[in-house]
Amino acid sequence: MVGRGVLLECLDHEAISRVLVIGRSSVEMAHPKLVELLHDDFEDFSAVKDQLAGYDACYFCLGISVAGLTEEQYTRVTLHYTMALADVLFEANPSLTFIYVSGAGTDSTEKGRITWARVKGKTENSLLQKGFKQAFMFRPGIIIPLRGIRSKTRLYQFFYDYFLWLIKFIKIVAPGSVCNTTQVGLAMIKATLSGYEKPIFHPKDIIHLSGR
Repeated sequence: MVGRGVLLECLDHEAISRVLVIGRSSVEMAHPKLVELLHDDFEDFSAVKDQLAGYDACYFCLGISVAGLTEEQYTRVTLHYTMALADVLFEANPSLTFIYVSGAGTDSTEKGRITWARVKGKTENSLLQKGFKQAFMFRPGIIIPLRGIRSKTRLYQFFYDYFLWLIKFIKIVAPGSVCNTTQVGLAMIKATLSGYEKPIFHPKDIIHLSGR
């Protein structure tokens, strides 16, 4: 859901000339800027390293719910997949900006009792220590999907279908706690182009930078 929102903003933005989407299946879109790379093994990107050279930024939007998973399974997808791509990208483009979609409540100490927060914290720390020109960690809270975007996670989409009114009410009461997919995409682009004063983005930072 977040990835498609970011993709749409990238395709529309005048400062972006080319967008490479890496995935296991096609996004089923056609656009002059869009290039797709279908790749099955997210723990090893060495075979496609040459195709990753020459880019200015990576917007890493892959994620999975921890529900029903062991810590080992969740770590494999959240940490290992992320760093497998980051390692190859750093070799090919050390001056690249890497932006990672994390989550509100992520545990930077890596010592908390909540599995997902601890693993995401370790992933963030690993990326920040990697040495990229810029690395930003996006911790959005509640995200409203715009532009016809739907979540592939059934539970999330059920919530959007029947409780979007509640999310909108929360946004009225606490406007700095809810952002939308367009704001996430624009904030990523603007952080790449102009930087930001801190590496971790909370919803208020996403909203602020997207409208700057």
